[in-house]
Order: sequence, then C-alpha cells, then structure tokens
Amino acid sequence: MSQPARKSTRLSLDANLVSEACALKIDISRAAEEGMAKAIKAEREHLWRLESAEAIRFHNEYVEKHGLPHAKYRQF
Repeated sequence: MSQPARKSTRLSLDANLVSEACALKIDISRAAEEGMAKAIKAEREHLWRLESAEAIRFHNEYVEKHGLPHAKYRQF
C-alpha cells in the first residue's frame, strides 16, 4: 500500500508543547496530523448532523407516532 502524499507545512505551535513532545520523543508531525484528522472527522460529523437535522427529526417523529417500521418481524 502506498503512503499518502505529504506536504511540507509551516506551523506555529506552543513552545512548551513542542519541548515536552521532544522530551517524550513524540513525532510532532504525526501528532499534528492525527490531531487534524480527528478535528476534520469531528467537523464533518457536526456538519452532517446540521444538514440532516430535519430528516432525523422527521424520522424520529414518524417512529414516535407509528412505531418502528417492520417491528413485527424483529426477532429480538
């Protein structure tokens, strides 16, 4: 499996965090990348919830009023 393309980037980071990361032998680039990936995932989920709020509300109202579709076929 090939590695994803990498881009050299300049960042300004808290000096104390950088010092502590270096002392603990943490790969700062990888840690920043993982943090960005988590932030991107969280923001995409947040945006999805906002975009889907009306459909989710409609579905919940339907289930509250009519029950789960095909509930009589559930085996649990």
